[in-house]
Amino acid sequence: ERLDIKHRVFAEIQAACSVDAVIGSSTSGFKPSQLREGAARPDQIIVAHPFNPVYLLPLVEVVGPGDTVPKACDLLRGIGMFPLVLKKEIDAHIADRFLEAVWREALWMIRDGIATTSEIDEAIRMGFGLRWAQMGLFETYRIAGGEAGMAHFIEQFGPCLQWPWTKLMDVPELTDALVKSIADQSDAQSGMHSIRDLERIRDTNLVSMMRGLKAQDWGAGAVLRAQDARLADTSPIAFDSAIVTGHRAVPLDWVDYNGHMNEVRYLQAFGDATDRFMEIIGCDADYIAKGGSYFTAETHIRHLDEANAGDRIRIETLCLKGEAQSCTCFTKCFAMIGCWPRANISCCMCRWKRAARHRRWARYLTRWPKFLRPTVC
Repeated sequence: ERLDIKHRVFAEIQAACSVDAVIGSSTSGFKPSQLREGAARPDQIIVAHPFNPVYLLPLVEVVGPGDTVPKACDLLRGIGMFPLVLKKEIDAHIADRFLEAVWREALWMIRDGIATTSEIDEAIRMGFGLRWAQMGLFETYRIAGGEAGMAHFIEQFGPCLQWPWTKLMDVPELTDALVKSIADQSDAQSGMHSIRDLERIRDTNLVSMMRGLKAQDWGAGAVLRAQDARLADTSPIAFDSAIVTGHRAVPLDWVDYNGHMNEVRYLQAFGDATDRFMEIIGCDADYIAKGGSYFTAETHIRHLDEANAGDRIRIETLCLKGEAQSCTCFTKCFAMIGCWPRANISCCMCRWKRAARHRRWARYLTRWPKFLRPTVC
């Protein structure tokens, strides 16, 4: 990063943009006070530091005084990001300071022959990396403190910080030999994959983790769920025709060894669409909290064509019949290009009070032929 180039670029931007525009720099290390030197409108410039891959990771560190920061945060939330506002400016902000500390320690371990690049990466991704991804540093240590909490953890493990375990304040000299050793080990570790392959592997893994967090409404997944709520269509809906209850791209982990979406994922897509339809007709979180719900009694799915990874699909639901205690829906999954159906499903749902569902379910089963009745445990 070169500060002189940033100053010239900011001057050109300010000469062309409106006075109320937000100019955010993705700098990893410079402070806002440095970026604003010589600017025509200093308060217009802030730090908005994201993390790669930007299209998946929601965090953006926002740094800067003045009224520009709240406006920037609103804009970032509007596109599904998670702005983290720093109270004070500091070199490298928050996250990069942690990363640099870990990076320095890793360099020392390689230089001293203690660990290889592969062993260091395994220690992170098989251990504390997973904990940090879903709970962070302090919540993880709070659990380690047991029922007594963080105070007990610090009392128990705090003295260890005085032990000469780390070399975080010193940086090993990056000699040609050390650089070659790191590069050779890295090639041996993952040289069989191209950079594009590694990016795809990384993105697929991140998406899978974030989906799991989204289902629990936790961490980065809570940001995704909140963004879905902001993007939800709240316009009036006409029930005399099919309602759009889902639209998305088919992700990589939804395809099987044949390269197309499998029946499990069709059921998931249709299930999500049914959940959306339930919300539309009033069977939302409040309704369920009061004890009511709909339970699927019968489902028929028909596969008409293939959907491949990356295909855009649109799901439409039509209510065929609605009665006091049941609802029958017909749902289709369309390709966004060509608009032909890929699959359709018919579903009958019964409206029961959750507290009485086992008793009513048993009565419902008695109306089935014996050879069709599932075992109820």
